[in-house]
Amino acid sequence: MIEKVRTYIEREIGLEPQSNILVALSGGADSVALTLILKELGYNVHALHCNFHLRAEESNRDEAFVEAFCQKHQISLSVCHFQTETEARNQGVSIEMAARNLRYEWFRKEKNNRNADCIAVAHHRDDQAETLLLNILRGTGLRGLAGMHPCNNDIIRPLLCLSRNEILSYLKECNQDYVTDSTNLMSIAQRNHIRLNIIPLLQSLNPAAVEHLCTAAENVRQSLPYYFKGVDVAANEIGITKDSFPLSALSSRVLLHEWIEGKGFNAAQEDEISQSAQKAVGKLWQSQSHCVVRNREALQLYPLENTRPVPQLHQEIVPSIQERTADVAYFDADLLNAPIQVRPVRKGDVFVPFGMKGRKLISDYLTDCKVDRWQKKKQYVATCGDDIIWLIGHRSDNRFRVTDSTVHILKLSLIMT
Repeated sequence: MIEKVRTYIEREIGLEPQSNILVALSGGADSVALTLILKELGYNVHALHCNFHLRAEESNRDEAFVEAFCQKHQISLSVCHFQTETEARNQGVSIEMAARNLRYEWFRKEKNNRNADCIAVAHHRDDQAETLLLNILRGTGLRGLAGMHPCNNDIIRPLLCLSRNEILSYLKECNQDYVTDSTNLMSIAQRNHIRLNIIPLLQSLNPAAVEHLCTAAENVRQSLPYYFKGVDVAANEIGITKDSFPLSALSSRVLLHEWIEGKGFNAAQEDEISQSAQKAVGKLWQSQSHCVVRNREALQLYPLENTRPVPQLHQEIVPSIQERTADVAYFDADLLNAPIQVRPVRKGDVFVPFGMKGRKLISDYLTDCKVDRWQKKKQYVATCGDDIIWLIGHRSDNRFRVTDSTVHILKLSLIMT
């Protein structure tokens, strides 16, 4: 079995001999076996244990076991304590999600601090089968049908080639004990329900059910590069870009799914977006990280920014008007009798667009320019006293334009940061 894992690592992960590996060690059978196998294969192993304080004395029992195990096998160990329930409330997420976020955030800090090559977690073939079923129940795309990958950036899964029974047999041969998380024996979480009820049912129909599910996931995983290549070709032909999706392409649900994949949109939102051709212009959908806006001819994708950077302007007196671009505007300097400032557009803002005589609401002007709702929220103006002199990136105010009688010309340039 050791050779089986060695071959799998060489083929699927490509770890160099003597690599420095951080191992997620909970004290359960899988992580204990992973730690011993990697050590036996000659890798430099450092164990990481999380105490989430979710199971009262059981959490402390696990920590004590891990400490004794590492001492016995001469494995260095780091332990981190988390107030998981408090973090879940603060983040507004489930306890399971909070624990996962805390766990991987700490793992990656430790990886950087210790200059480790990767982080090993103990998922095995039974976990892969459960993951595939979970993803199917959630309405996954092709990525989800591939299940977990043996190597995902800095996270590696060397035991995906082994079944749970093989792991338990290995520990029995080594006469190595382990701890059991009591919550794994409860049919509460969806994954536990699949593990305790669905998988046994499938195995009653076909004893090789887990193996066949894993084979299906592996077949999909190996097909993904060809799938992505086909998606790229189709997207280029149709005119899909990273931030624009033509409404005419909405008939292709696969291309839409790939366009917003990884942007935080749930299945219900994706379904609505797929029907956005029937929605009003300006309709938007927002995830925690992105926003999709339905424009006249296409959907636009925008990343959410924690803060809106305030545009910086460069001011200089110039002898004449030179180039005119969206990022440059010219004014009669002698008509500007107050400091020039920059602020976001406000409701009710008006200006006199260059070349026009009458005032116009900035919101109406932007609508005429086919600027969508999301872009309007990010629009800034340059002001002089109470007057708006420039709708930045669009048009200056006609009242402060340069004329034949202008003596001093002020050039305002947008500083790109």
